[in-house]
Amino acid sequence: MKAIRSLASGWVEHGNSTIHGRGVYARRTIPDGTPVIEYTGERITKAESQRRERQRLARLRRGGDGSVYIFDLNQRHDLDGRTRRNVARLINHSCAPNCRIEVVRGRVWIVARREISAGAELTFDYGFSFTEWRLHPCRCGAARCAGFIVGSAQRWRLRRIPRAVRAAARVAP
Repeated sequence: MKAIRSLASGWVEHGNSTIHGRGVYARRTIPDGTPVIEYTGERITKAESQRRERQRLARLRRGGDGSVYIFDLNQRHDLDGRTRRNVARLINHSCAPNCRIEVVRGRVWIVARREISAGAELTFDYGFSFTEWRLHPCRCGAARCAGFIVGSAQRWRLRRIPRAVRAAARVAP
């Protein structure tokens, strides 16, 4: 049985995910174009962001949580969403997402990119860089899943990597 916790926004609730760990679900049908939830956190400099990324990779090597919660805002600042109050950090990646990201005046919003049925898990494209494709295997289960969390504009590059190399990378630590 899925443990669900409702949120104040009225649109969403969170619970266990079949994609990865925890997830965020539609409490009721969400119309296309609706700003569903804000991705909140601490506004940090790019230098601080790089320092925290090194810490995250060290945690991952020790067997800890390797989840990425830092969101790219602009050329000077990022948003670190690693806080319990930021439920939007639980939204998982999908190669066929039902939400998109909109940054409006430094605030990050998760917006429905089509109508989302009640009970459906909310997802968006994390848009990770191709340069780190091996670090982020994808578990979204979409029909055309790329196998790794890479931004949609760069997924074509994955197809140029031999299938055996991609398969080996999915099982490597």
